[in-house]
Amino acid sequence: MAVAPNGPGTIVVPGQGTVVVTPDVASLRLGVVVVRPTAGDARQAAATLMTAVVDALVAGGVERRDLRTSLVSLDAVRDYSSERGPRVTGYQLANSVEATVRRIDTVGALIDAALAAGATSMDGLSFRLADPGEALAEARRRAVVDARSRAETLASEAGVKLGRVVAIAEGGYQPPGPPRPMAELRMASAVDVATPVEAGTDELSVSVTVTFGID
Repeated sequence: MAVAPNGPGTIVVPGQGTVVVTPDVASLRLGVVVVRPTAGDARQAAATLMTAVVDALVAGGVERRDLRTSLVSLDAVRDYSSERGPRVTGYQLANSVEATVRRIDTVGALIDAALAAGATSMDGLSFRLADPGEALAEARRRAVVDARSRAETLASEAGVKLGRVVAIAEGGYQPPGPPRPMAELRMASAVDVATPVEAGTDELSVSVTVTFGID
């Protein structure tokens, strides 16, 4: 614990507050990748598949306002085996959509529906709290309580009386890190078994620095 004087008659202490929350929103990214002889054919095939994927997501309860295209790319496919140099053999088009799922219990079914509709990739699945305001307020309260507890211990050991708060500064909050071990996606090996998804929990942390006067 770092404690430093801030002029005569003060104690400066850090405080940390952490709240464990259960995510209520999921972000899911699905895509299609197709290869066709011409760019036009690739575009048409990808458009058909992605339309089916989007329709499956909407049918599963995702609102269109919660769908956003995250990638559209077109690349030539080249064959480098010829002694004459590379030649274009076709075109690859990739298209990805990110869905905000506001009912986590439907994520597994949405994945299954999208894959059945023609999705060929799934490279993003994350969980978060839609409105972290209340949880952050509680984390701030805990951070201040933690700071006061530290200051009281120091004041007691130093033989002084802890006074009022002279200054307080918030150091910011620590957003959730990588998914915790409880948050996982397990793809089913049998087509008649739904994909189980567990959101687990996240931690929101707030740090403060509090300056107390001493008597």
